[in-house]
Amino acid sequence: MAELGLTGKRVVVTGAAGGLGRAFAEGFAASGARVAVADINADGAAQTAAQITATGQEAHGLDVDVTRAKSCKALADRVQSLWGGVDILVNNAAIYAGLERKPFEDIDEGVWDKVMAVNVKGVWQMSRALTPLMRQAGGGAIVNVASATVFSGSPMWMHYVASKGAVIAMTRSMARELGDDGIRANVLAPGFTLTEASLDLIEDAASYGVTRGALKRSASAEDMVGGAIYLASDLAGFVTGQTLVVDGGRQFI
Repeated sequence: MAELGLTGKRVVVTGAAGGLGRAFAEGFAASGARVAVADINADGAAQTAAQITATGQEAHGLDVDVTRAKSCKALADRVQSLWGGVDILVNNAAIYAGLERKPFEDIDEGVWDKVMAVNVKGVWQMSRALTPLMRQAGGGAIVNVASATVFSGSPMWMHYVASKGAVIAMTRSMARELGDDGIRANVLAPGFTLTEASLDLIEDAASYGVTRGALKRSASAEDMVGGAIYLASDLAGFVTGQTLVVDGGRQFI
């Protein structure tokens, strides 16, 4: 059986200052990868990187605004300077915290546009900035983080659900376009997960979803790490264009 093959791999994780992104960065580092902790929150990225380096692994905190092409290109140039290339990109940056749940007729146009700019345009821009480095390396893997809400049609949250549905559609096209370059593209779709953002978003976050899935417990950020590592690893070497839902079996109920 193939092994993970992550030792020494060069990984960029966006939105990694906290929440799921931080867990992804820590998980890849623990698997032997070198990690670029990228976030618009430069101080938070630096803190996450420092926590990782304290464990003896290599990590660098880098600031990036995924909605700006120049910022994404600057991050690509920085990674090129650090490592000479990149092998794995985890597109995790997204607007989630602070989104108000309301009927779709009442969503403010400016809020809709901002969600799409980060959650959809950001995935596109980071991917196009870093895929040239993957081509130079002879291949790579992209893991785009969507959401299980795409399949449940979570009500009162259409802007977020629509943006994550677009991520899944984009990834299928990405997989088709990049296959000849040896670059795989897949989606991780987490269910409701207990993070700082979730605790702020939902009043009963600690109990939310516990009775709604096959596995009767809340999900932690660490529960999502295995899926991301699998999709990026050699174990998934013949997997591309797919969506892995990690929601404790909620979709079956």
